[in-house]
Amino acid sequence: MHVALRDKFALVIPTLNEAGNVETLLNKIREVLEPLDASYEIIVVDDGSTDGTPEIVQKYAESDRRIRLLSRHGERGLAGAVIHGWNHSDAELLGVIDADLQHPPELLPALLSAMADGHDIAIGSRYAAKDGVRGWNPLRVAISKASTWATLPLQRNGLRVKDPMSGYFIVRREAIDGLSFEAKGFKLLLEILVRANIRSALEIPFHFGRRHAGKSKAGAAVAFHYLQLLGKLSRDLFLRPSPQ
Repeated sequence: MHVALRDKFALVIPTLNEAGNVETLLNKIREVLEPLDASYEIIVVDDGSTDGTPEIVQKYAESDRRIRLLSRHGERGLAGAVIHGWNHSDAELLGVIDADLQHPPELLPALLSAMADGHDIAIGSRYAAKDGVRGWNPLRVAISKASTWATLPLQRNGLRVKDPMSGYFIVRREAIDGLSFEAKGFKLLLEILVRANIRSALEIPFHFGRRHAGKSKAGAAVAFHYLQLLGKLSRDLFLRPSPQ
C-alpha cells in the first residue's frame, strides 16, 4: 500500500517490563513504515521497567534517530504515558500501539491511509469484523461487550464506533488541542471520542492477538478507573449547557 502523508506521524508505545516484546515490535513497525512516503517517529514511554526494556530501546535509539525513549519515574497509567509521549512530539498525527504484540503493526499503513483521506481519527477495531476476538474465552468476550455497550449513551449521534475501547488508533493533533485527559486508566480513546473535536472516524478491523511475552496489566484497578471514567464523562455530558 502506498501512503503519501503530508503530516508527520508520531507513534507512542507505552511500556512496563516489555523486554520480551519490544525488540520484535520495533523491528516490525520499522518494516511496515519504511516503504511509506511518510515522516515518522517512534516514541517509547517507559514507566520504570526493571527487566531491561529501556536499555533495549536506547540501543535502537542510538542507531535510529526516529526512535526515542522517554522514561517516567513514579508515574503509572497507560493513558498518561500516551499523553506524555504526544506532548513531547511536534507531529500532526498522533498514534498509539500496545507493546505486547496484540496489535498488529501491519495495520499501520491502512490506519495512515485513512488519515491521508481526511479522517480525524482511524481506529484499529476488534469489533468491525466478526472474528476480531476469535480465540477469547466466553467470559472475556462478555465482559468486553458489556463494557462497550456501557459507552453507547456517551457516544455522539453520527459518530458511534464499534470499538471505543481500542488501544490502537491515530488521531489528528488539532482535534485534541487544548483538551486535558485523564492520565490514569487505559481508555483514552473513549474520552477522545466523547470530548474531542472529531468529525469523521473510520474503524479498520483486525484480529486481537495473544500476548507474546510478559504479563498483562489488566486487573481490578483498570476496571475501577474505567468505572470512574464512565462516571466522569456522564457527568460532563449531562451537565454540559444546552446550545441556545
